[in-house]
Amino acid sequence: MLAYAIRRLIEALFVLLTVAVLAFVLFRFVGDPVNQMVGQDTPLEDRIRLRKELGLDDPIIVQLGRFLKGAVQFDFGISYQVKQPVINLIAERFPATIELAFAAAAFAVVLGIPMGVYTGIHRDSWLSKIFLTVSLVGISLPTFLTGILLIYLFSVKLGVLPSFGRGEVVQIGFWRTGFLTVSGLKALILPAITLGLFQMTLVTRLVRSEMLEVLRTDYIKFARARGLTNRAIHFGHALKNTLVPVITIIGLQVGSLIAFAIITETVFQWPGMGLLFIQSVQNADIPVMSAYLMLVAFLFVLINFIVDMLYVAIDPRIRIVGGAS
Repeated sequence: MLAYAIRRLIEALFVLLTVAVLAFVLFRFVGDPVNQMVGQDTPLEDRIRLRKELGLDDPIIVQLGRFLKGAVQFDFGISYQVKQPVINLIAERFPATIELAFAAAAFAVVLGIPMGVYTGIHRDSWLSKIFLTVSLVGISLPTFLTGILLIYLFSVKLGVLPSFGRGEVVQIGFWRTGFLTVSGLKALILPAITLGLFQMTLVTRLVRSEMLEVLRTDYIKFARARGLTNRAIHFGHALKNTLVPVITIIGLQVGSLIAFAIITETVFQWPGMGLLFIQSVQNADIPVMSAYLMLVAFLFVLINFIVDMLYVAIDPRIRIVGGAS
């Protein structure tokens, strides 16, 4: 298992290096940040001096080396727009995005797995048809449209939930959380549903398809022949084997929730990293964009590594194959 983990770590480092190089190259084409930082009447001499101060006149190789060195040290420089260290801006917005992704993932898992299990066991019931219809709607509607509809219903018409912002937060060390206040929890409901609805439908359909496949296998037929109860068969045998691919998808989707929270954060003006990224794109703030992309890549790699380790713990066959190779 140690050799398997080391191999996965080496692959993860290669992925991060590739993402870093791509981020550096791609963000060279988003526009000249100097034009965003100065006015139209700024003299050419001041523009040249500013480019030199930012290191934009250095050769590309020098800039890339400086960027990679800073990324290793979690130092992405100073924001061109707000003149603050990028790592401080990310750290300030990071808790909001993580809490939103966590709430959306909990919503997707808590509802998606039971719905998938039920529709897999009771395929022809009317409740299963309702669940599948809801999942079809959830997977078909764009995220921004879901958010707008929820705002219109619960904020405009009913007036029971806030339509924007994070609500009141509590400072605990370096972490600012909205989980400990009523207004923070109320502000979290609509964005979490909006972000997690698509993931919930994905989990529901995946669990359903896996349950249908597992229930047709020979060992389930053997368990029935032994006289085991349906409860023992469904939850003691079928569900346990269904969770292996489900864990992979859920783990990867958590990374997707963090990466693609941009639309949800924009619709609800949620003060997270996604909204910060949109603002940095509008202002050609290259250090912030690069830091955001690197952080998302790091979270994806970390989550994927944890999922791989869980895979080995759940399915011993992977451990055997990994040791043999």
